[in-house]
Amino acid sequence: MPELSLRTLNRTLLLRQRLYERTAMPVADLIRHLLAVQGQEPNWPYVGLWSRLSEFRHEELSALLEERTVVRATSIRRTVHLTDAQDYRWLYPTVRPAVEPTLRSIYLRDAMNGLDIAEFGAAGRELLDGRAVSRRDLGKLLSERFPGRGARDLVHGLGVVQPLVHHPGAGAWGAWRGRSVSVSLAEQVVGGPLAEAPEPRTLVRRYLAAYGPATVGDIQEFAGVTKLAEVVEGMRGELRVFRDDAGRELFDVPDAPIAEADSPAPVRFLPAFDNSCLGHRDRRRIIRDADRTRIAKIASGGVPMYLIDGFVHGRWDVAGSTIRITPWHALAANDEAALRAEAERLLPFITPGEGGDVVFEKRAA
Repeated sequence: MPELSLRTLNRTLLLRQRLYERTAMPVADLIRHLLAVQGQEPNWPYVGLWSRLSEFRHEELSALLEERTVVRATSIRRTVHLTDAQDYRWLYPTVRPAVEPTLRSIYLRDAMNGLDIAEFGAAGRELLDGRAVSRRDLGKLLSERFPGRGARDLVHGLGVVQPLVHHPGAGAWGAWRGRSVSVSLAEQVVGGPLAEAPEPRTLVRRYLAAYGPATVGDIQEFAGVTKLAEVVEGMRGELRVFRDDAGRELFDVPDAPIAEADSPAPVRFLPAFDNSCLGHRDRRRIIRDADRTRIAKIASGGVPMYLIDGFVHGRWDVAGSTIRITPWHALAANDEAALRAEAERLLPFITPGEGGDVVFEKRAA
C-alpha cells in the first residue's frame, strides 16, 4: 500500500482542482468536474473559476445560470453551491439526510413545531407551481396559510422539506447577497424529477476524481453526510488504496493522476470558502494547522486566501478598486513579485474598467 507524502497530496490536489495549470475546458465542464462550487456569496464562484480557467468571462457563468445548465441551491454541507443541473438531481437526494435535521434545529423549532410536514410541503408546492416567487413574498403567503409562525423561518423550513433553486440573477456577478432571492421548485427547473434514492457511490467516485486520494472522513466532510465508511468498503475492489503520512487509508478512483511532489506550484488567488480548502477533514494538504486555527478565528473559513508553493500563505481582500494582500508568513522577493503579477491580472476582472492598485499589508502576527 504506497504512502503518499504531504507534498504529493498537495500537488495532486492542485492538479485535480485545475489550480496547478489553468485549463481551457468549458465552464460547465469544470463545474461538473468540481461537483459543487461554493456560492454563498455571489461573486466568489467567479473568482474561483477565473483562477482555474485560461480564459473566463463573467457572462459565461451568468449564461449558464440563465439557461439553467447550472443551478444555485442548497446542497453539500447545507450551504449554497453552484452545481450542474443534472448533477443536482442525484446530489441533493444524496446529501439530503444532512439537510433534514435543520427542521429540528433551535432556529426552526418554533416555526416547525406541530406542523403537518406533508401538508406544509404540499402548500409550498402549490404556491410555487410553475413560477418563481421571492422569498419575501413566499414568507407572507406561507404565514397566511400557517399563522403565528415567523415568515422567514417558514421559507427556510420549506427549503428543507421541498428542494428549491434560486433564480438566475441571485448568482449574477455583483449581486447583493442581502437582496430578496426568488425560488422555484427544483424539479421544474432541472429538467425532471430528482432521484428517488441517494446515490452515495456516485458521490464517492465524483468526489475522489476531483479531490482524491482521500479518507472516508474527508469525503464526509466535503459532503456533510455520514455513514459512508460502509459504502467505501463496498467499493474497495474498484478503488486504489494509499496511505498518508499518518498511516490513514486514502481511497482513489483508478485512473486519476498523482502529481510529482517536487513539481513547482504557481501563485493562485482563491475565493472565500473555496472547496479546495474545505474539501477535506485533514486540510494540511493545503492549509497548515496553525493557519487553519487563524482562519477560524477570523471568519470560520470564509476568508479569501492565496497560495504560495501550493499552500495557503495569507489572505487578500478587495477595498474599492484595490486588492489588499496580507501575508501570514515571510514572503520571499520572487514570491512577492509573482503574487503582485497575479493580483494585477485579477484586478481588471474584479474591478472592470476601474483601474486599481495592489497593496501589501504588514505581515499578520
